[in-house]
Amino acid sequence: MTTAATRTEALLAARRGRLGPSLSVSYHDPLEIVRGEGQYLFDRAGERYLDCVNNVCHVGHCEPRVVAAGQRQLATLNTNTRYLHESILEYARRLTATLPAELSVCYFVNSGSEANELALRLARTHTGARDVVVLEHGYHGHTQALIDLGHYKFAGRGGQGAPETTHVVPLPDPYRGPHKGYEPATGAAYARHVETAWEQALAAGRRPAAFLAESISGCGGQVVFPAGFLAGAYTATRAVGGVCIADEVQVGCGRVGRAFWGFELQGVVPDIVTLGKPIGNGHPMAAVATTPEIAASFANGMEYFNTFGGNPVSCAIGLAVLDVIQEDGLQRHALAVGERFMRGLRDLGARHPLVGDVRGEGLFIGLELVRDRATLEPAAAAADELVETLRHRGILLSTDGPHHNVVKIKPPLVFTHENADEVVEALDDVLATL
Repeated sequence: MTTAATRTEALLAARRGRLGPSLSVSYHDPLEIVRGEGQYLFDRAGERYLDCVNNVCHVGHCEPRVVAAGQRQLATLNTNTRYLHESILEYARRLTATLPAELSVCYFVNSGSEANELALRLARTHTGARDVVVLEHGYHGHTQALIDLGHYKFAGRGGQGAPETTHVVPLPDPYRGPHKGYEPATGAAYARHVETAWEQALAAGRRPAAFLAESISGCGGQVVFPAGFLAGAYTATRAVGGVCIADEVQVGCGRVGRAFWGFELQGVVPDIVTLGKPIGNGHPMAAVATTPEIAASFANGMEYFNTFGGNPVSCAIGLAVLDVIQEDGLQRHALAVGERFMRGLRDLGARHPLVGDVRGEGLFIGLELVRDRATLEPAAAAADELVETLRHRGILLSTDGPHHNVVKIKPPLVFTHENADEVVEALDDVLATL
């Protein structure tokens, strides 16, 4: 008789034989997930799990209106953008309507990595330069060009360090970084590192192409930047002829609650914005939005064509996602639920010394665990144990950050007030045992 344990081992053995060994699985006791609905995932035995970490299915797993839109279009036509089709124009219009007016030109691709790769090409073609300033612990994708820009990758295990065209500045972390707090003075202090990086690059004969940063740092530990950081970094970059790229692949489309896009929280307008995961709700699609001037520079005689980017099925799905966000008020919902969630998590900090910091915007939240609040000694083992324990209680979380001690919380936006209370209560129970 095949038991759940033997089936799991058989699947793991098959993965080891058929899939690359660098591909990991979640949890020490892996899950075989076969169905999703809203904010829940279901395993093969029918057990339900509250998904607190899947920021891909932005408006909920298998959201019926999104599924239906894709099915209708797939049953009618799916082809490339060399044929005229109204849906790509309507989707571009609807998408750019959510962005600052300057960002009026779209390119459609298939993944966040592809979007950031294209953004890099746009910036380098427009400026005629190659050098990029990036943030410590940043991650922007898995192509070689983006590995060369992702400190999280090139400075980590298996990495080969930064090429001479990449310049790394400190992550503007108000909790753990060299400058503390969220005040404008702290943001300005971090922005001066960007200014200094460009000065040093120019002194070495390098030419600035771009400043690239997520609007809120994901792999850095769900870090919300201090006020004024992006404004200062953008000013410093534009002063030397570079362009500014906002990576919204994880945080965009209303997740942050107080704004539709993360960069809006900092009061800036990027030159290029990359969009990914949430815009397709699990369907592989992404986009780049930029200015007409940069788009004109990129039209240098080399055609840009993407076989699947902007196809009618993807556009139908993208339009349905925007409809659901608007019709269901999910941006406002993310703000309200996120505020309640953060209050609950901060209450935990008053009772549990392991809770060092609670931070976030909307439903993009980090819970940092430390062994000592004075020294900020990371509590990575405790964070791992907490996540593994809650997995067996039907709550799915994960860890992030350079010290692997930040519990990341970024659920589908249909996550409810009651879901937030459930997670806080479960965290309270588990933290008491660690």
